[in-house]
Amino acid sequence: MQDWPKIHDAMQHVDIVLFDQFSNHCLANFVEPLRAANGFLQQQHYRWRFATLDGAAVQSSSGLKITPDLPLADIDGSALVLMPSYGIRHLDRLEVVRAVKRAAGRARVVSGIDTGAWLLARAGLLDGYRATIHWDMLDTFAEAFPNIDTVRARHVIDGDRVTCSGAMAAFDLVTDLIGSAHGAGVALDVAQMFMSRDAVPGPATIPAGRTVNRAVALMQDHIETPLSIPELARRVGCTQKTLEQRMQGALRASPSAIYRRQRLNAARRLVLDSDLPVSEIAGRCGYDNASALTRAFRQAFGQSPSAMRRGEDHAGFGAVSSSGDRIGKTRRKAT
Repeated sequence: MQDWPKIHDAMQHVDIVLFDQFSNHCLANFVEPLRAANGFLQQQHYRWRFATLDGAAVQSSSGLKITPDLPLADIDGSALVLMPSYGIRHLDRLEVVRAVKRAAGRARVVSGIDTGAWLLARAGLLDGYRATIHWDMLDTFAEAFPNIDTVRARHVIDGDRVTCSGAMAAFDLVTDLIGSAHGAGVALDVAQMFMSRDAVPGPATIPAGRTVNRAVALMQDHIETPLSIPELARRVGCTQKTLEQRMQGALRASPSAIYRRQRLNAARRLVLDSDLPVSEIAGRCGYDNASALTRAFRQAFGQSPSAMRRGEDHAGFGAVSSSGDRIGKTRRKAT
């Protein structure tokens, strides 16, 4: 049974335990969406530290060396995330399992990413729970741990236990987590930052998901020359009413609000990451002139494009929500 509020609350302070031969891909797909969400929210909403069994550096499967913040014995975060990948059988040792079990006792939520469920299972931490693991090990896992309800899923949340099958699934897990707390719009921003093929959170295999993902992709392709909503609906193969209903259901916002969000977030990126004049940014983001963009920009972010570029502290700025409201706290200018 999924309990997103409880999981999200704990995941705001995560201790990630890395082991030799961990997957860079899993690590990046777990941490980078949290970092991106912090940026969109303009606050340090999510924090994480890296731990290893003994506090010594570990090396990933591709040779990346990570020096941890602390040893496993010293962790005190509210969420414990185990992230082994290759060589899990070598880690299946009594001293490792005992260390994991002790650390889990200090955490409110315990998670295993990729093959991390194996160590949780060996420690008895998944008995009676639903869980998944990397699908290459799924049958072996089910046979080795009959007291666990093993399921073939990308990720599973059951009470205070979270298991995830691999790197791409870790990205889905974290964006779903972000969306559960901050809305599908912020999760959409994060997914689009990493060029996720299906940017809309949730299953893209159902008709509503496909329709909304196609509509969002068309919006992204037509930032400079925006399409009308009727034309957008025609191109995705549905009526305007159907598009409105499906987008409202998936993102809790109308197509026009989502489109405005995409254009203003694109303008914000150009303001912060380029030297283009505001008049040119306006044209690239589908606004008739600099004045039109400035009015919309100020309403969304609480300050003009020029003030944001100078780093001035006005009403603060976060990602624009689908309703046009600002998300996040004021960012103070460094002194």
